Amino acid sequence: MSTTVIVIIVIVALLVLGALALAARRRQAQQVEEKRDEAQSTRDEARTSARRAEQARLASEEQAEVARRERESADELERRAAEVDPDVSDDDLERPRRDRDSTA
Repeated sequence: MSTTVIVIIVIVALLVLGALALAARRRQAQQVEEKRDEAQSTRDEARTSARRAEQARLASEEQAEVARRERESADELERRAAEVDPDVSDDDLERPRRDRDSTA
């Protein structure tokens, strides 16, 4: 083989290796970009989930407050009914409250 053929083979081999290296870098850059997109999507999903959780927490607190007010209203109505009822003695007025307090 002549020197020229060897030089051409070496140059072609170097060009092929260079092209392969360039293709590998591009593929790696593409994979990095895909991972960035995936991470951003996951972050967006996490933020949405956190917003829903916060809304549920606030709704739960509001529901608990409504329930507390309803219980207070029911207790007040029960107390008024006991005051008006001629069959309820003064001892009976305190008994339901003590019974409720001991179960709470």
